Amino acid sequence: MAVGPTTRRRQLGADLRRLREAKGLTLEEAGARVGISKATLSRYETKEGTVKWPTVDALCREYGASDEERLALVELAKAAKIQGWWRSLADPIPESMNLMLTLEDEVVREDHYACMYVPGLLQTRAYAEAVHRASEVGCPEREVQHMVDIRMKRQDLLDRDDPPHIWCVIDEAAIRRIVGGREVMQEQLRHLRALSERPHITVQVLPFSRGAHAAAVGSFAVLRGPKRELDVVYVDLLGGGLFMEKPGELDRYRLAFEYLSAQALDLESSAELITRISKES
Repeated sequence: MAVGPTTRRRQLGADLRRLREAKGLTLEEAGARVGISKATLSRYETKEGTVKWPTVDALCREYGASDEERLALVELAKAAKIQGWWRSLADPIPESMNLMLTLEDEVVREDHYACMYVPGLLQTRAYAEAVHRASEVGCPEREVQHMVDIRMKRQDLLDRDDPPHIWCVIDEAAIRRIVGGREVMQEQLRHLRALSERPHITVQVLPFSRGAHAAAVGSFAVLRGPKRELDVVYVDLLGGGLFMEKPGELDRYRLAFEYLSAQALDLESSAELITRISKES
């Protein structure tokens, strides 16, 4: 998978922080050496906003980076201009959605645990419309359609020449919950079953019979970048979502997903259960 601007920007921030800490400098000390504020350098390291490559060059020199590493980071800075298809949309989108699209555009793998609904990347349009109408009470129909359009566009990544691996563990409750009526639900389950046949999409069902499990807190996704240090966790919350990227948080959710996958049905049994429930719906 090609490395995109978001990944470059995040890698740049991580490398600048690593070099500064290896030099034993505080944000304030390092910023003063190149004529920028502590707040500006903090933004550079936390992957927020734009960066100026001459400043990156100056920082690398102060940190004692090798010429090879300095030139590599300067190239990252020059290429780290985030431009995605969603930025040209006429209607605004929530900031959490903007970040999700930005990250998702460059992932190599996504691990999803879904306890309420089928994951967005695997939803049909009719199912997605029903979900949005239910969760966004009082939302005008135009806004519902706008958000569903974005969700459908997100799914283009499934058809790329080199798509990310999508691994979903779906609670049995999510595939038994009738969303949008029986016809909509049957279509959704058939669609889910068909997608599970693709080599880069793994679908497991976590049955009721497994009892208590490792994700009682609710749905989440681990967005995995080309390097482990670039992973991000997204946790569903009412009215938006929460992104986490601290090492301890990432480890906790990675481990939780491993447990969930181990507790869930195998691929063949999961497919059989989805098929059976689709006929019952």
